[in-house]
Amino acid sequence: MAKIISMFNHKGGVSKTTSTYHLGWMLANMGNKVILIDADSQCNLTNIVLGDDGFEEYYANDGANLKSAIAPVFENEPVPIQAFECLQVKTNENLLLIPGSFELSEYEVSLAVSFTMSESFSAVKNLPGSLFKLMETTALRYEADYILVDLNPSLSAFNQLFICSSDYFIVPASPDKFSILALRSLANILPKWESWAIRAREAFSNVTYPLPDKKPKFLGTIMQRFNIRSGRPTQANQRVIDQFDEVITASFVPAMATKDMLLNSYEGIENYSLGQVPDFQTLNAQYQQHGYPIFALTDEMFGVTGVVRDQYRDTRARFNTLYTNMATKIEQLTNA
Repeated sequence: MAKIISMFNHKGGVSKTTSTYHLGWMLANMGNKVILIDADSQCNLTNIVLGDDGFEEYYANDGANLKSAIAPVFENEPVPIQAFECLQVKTNENLLLIPGSFELSEYEVSLAVSFTMSESFSAVKNLPGSLFKLMETTALRYEADYILVDLNPSLSAFNQLFICSSDYFIVPASPDKFSILALRSLANILPKWESWAIRAREAFSNVTYPLPDKKPKFLGTIMQRFNIRSGRPTQANQRVIDQFDEVITASFVPAMATKDMLLNSYEGIENYSLGQVPDFQTLNAQYQQHGYPIFALTDEMFGVTGVVRDQYRDTRARFNTLYTNMATKIEQLTNA
């Protein structure tokens, strides 16, 4: 079974989609078969993969997506969950996508009702396990090594279910006070979600689609979208990063420990940080336009020549090293 990693923070603007895409691509470059799941109804990950024109055409033609994949269970149809026929991502033959759905939230109420585990609602008890069944069957079809899930910035029932169905989760953040507040909130929320999952794994053990019998483990954080000066975060950004690290070690990690949601070892991972990713700045436009990760942009995609092109090449090389290091840490931690 592929290792399932969810990118989650209920604070918006922390580059969850960017992290999912770049790390997924890099893990694929390193020889892993990777499936990306766009679980955000804004569908930004799908848009990056398909481009604006391909995106509009795909949905105009009712292209298969995450919602349609689980619809048989949510619509009470006599059809089993099938492996999804994934889209290949750009030119990376090891990278696949399950597109997102604008209408996924239509199933939120039904899913939330199923969480009550009331005998009065026995017809919905297969709903919680349907997402894991989809991931499991799709991973087996493609012999995937990793599934990376891009979650939306909310405390929705779907996010809760994806986290509780994952092997690991990563918390992306940005250097502002709201990320610190969100982290303190997650320290309270995630153990409660796992408390529900402990009960649900037993209650749903005899249904067609049971919840997986495993605990999600905190893999680490990714600090993103900060400015640099002389190769380091600016003083203002660094102060917030230091405060964030203090909350991680003093509050968040102890809270995860109460529900056994930590790895046995974080050897080589300082302050539980998988990496720090500065703002893409001028290359962000090229990334958005072409839909390729920063480190996979070609000289032609830069659209410039001379000294500026040389600067872009240096930036591309730095981001290649940065994401290679993060992907290597993820491989080491998940294979330990």
